[in-house]
Amino acid sequence: MTASYAVLVDELAGAIASGQLKAGERLPPQRQFAYERGIAASTAARVYAELLRRGLVVGEVGRGTFIAGPEAPLPPLRAEPFEGRIDLEFNFPTLPDQAALIARSLSSWQRPEALGAALAPVTERRLVEASRVSAGFFATGRWRPRAEGFLFAGSGRQAVAAAMSALVPVGGRLAVEAVTYPMVKGIAARLGVTLVPIAMDGEGIRPEALAKAHRAGALNAVYLQPVMHNPLGHTMSEPRREEIIRLVRKLDIMIVEDLVYGFLTDVPPLAAQAEERTIVVDSLSKRLAPGIAVGFLQVPVSLRERLAVVVRTGAWSVTSLALAAGMRLLADGTAAEITRRKRSDAATRQAIVAECLAPHRIEADPRSYHVWLHLPDGWRAETLTAAAARAGIAITPASNFAVAPGHSPNAVRLALGHPSHEELRAALTRLNALLASRPEETDVTE
Repeated sequence: MTASYAVLVDELAGAIASGQLKAGERLPPQRQFAYERGIAASTAARVYAELLRRGLVVGEVGRGTFIAGPEAPLPPLRAEPFEGRIDLEFNFPTLPDQAALIARSLSSWQRPEALGAALAPVTERRLVEASRVSAGFFATGRWRPRAEGFLFAGSGRQAVAAAMSALVPVGGRLAVEAVTYPMVKGIAARLGVTLVPIAMDGEGIRPEALAKAHRAGALNAVYLQPVMHNPLGHTMSEPRREEIIRLVRKLDIMIVEDLVYGFLTDVPPLAAQAEERTIVVDSLSKRLAPGIAVGFLQVPVSLRERLAVVVRTGAWSVTSLALAAGMRLLADGTAAEITRRKRSDAATRQAIVAECLAPHRIEADPRSYHVWLHLPDGWRAETLTAAAARAGIAITPASNFAVAPGHSPNAVRLALGHPSHEELRAALTRLNALLASRPEETDVTE
């Protein structure tokens, strides 16, 4: 570390600590900073990278580098006082009557013999029957998964971890969308997998960017959410699907396809067109309820034994009670009924968003349980997240979803599924009032 590099970092860090550089203030572009300080552009890049590593600045794609600073206090609101916290952060779609529907389905478990069977060990016979039930439930006119291709994990997250572990060795490279499901980052870190962010457009990853990443260093697999992407809501068009499938076949890499939100649409998985190249991951936590902890993997015949061993040795196997409950709900029509009602509910919630946040730019599939809110000038994602928290609303900044640290859009995700319709409307009304103000109008007294 050169002296000029260290001195400049300490100088800027001191200015931030003293308040000379204030939260939200934009630093000059790196080339301009290099010119003003009489240093090489590479040295300026190292200074900015070190400030980012220390958490003193944040980068926003297309906007620049901003001082992170302390949490911004809440701007004054002209709305009604709030009571309690409204959660737009965790996305577990909840219907008022879903517990009653599930209770009715499982009512026979009040008999000891019925509950005893549900609590019995997960034998090969039970797994075969669960595979048969699952294949029938997930089958559509455009995709008919094979019963022998099903494996079961303790959750969707565990299914993702098992697929990643089976396909990517320690030190290997997994391509992912540049903005993606946050848990993938944590799973990859624990498995020693390097994530390679792939540039996106309105349909998902760009094929040429995936090919370029592979040329730079061989990829072992690619993790995608081609249907109802979280957090962006995109669904790949048919031409883009075909491009991606042709490319992974050419590059000889596998796809881990996350279909957790696929229950909200009839769009089939990529596996319908490329069964031999795809491991489909799904779960019942979003479709039914978090407590129905069943994760699914639909795998090619050639990989089934390898995945089965990984699930067992990774301690990712489904529990007996969850498997029994999940299969009962799939088999007796309860899961289909809850799915139907949630599709209707999601559309209602999207209509509430469109009404309450009409002045703002939103990306969303009108069938989904989340929206991607682009922020107006003057607001940064972290600042709004802190201000919303003080107004009793939990939201998620874009940085949580960005794979490359410090390079996230200036946006937040709003998860719509947990609060009641009335609570959702109240939260969005409050959020709209915040966005109508400006951070500099904040009352800074604590």
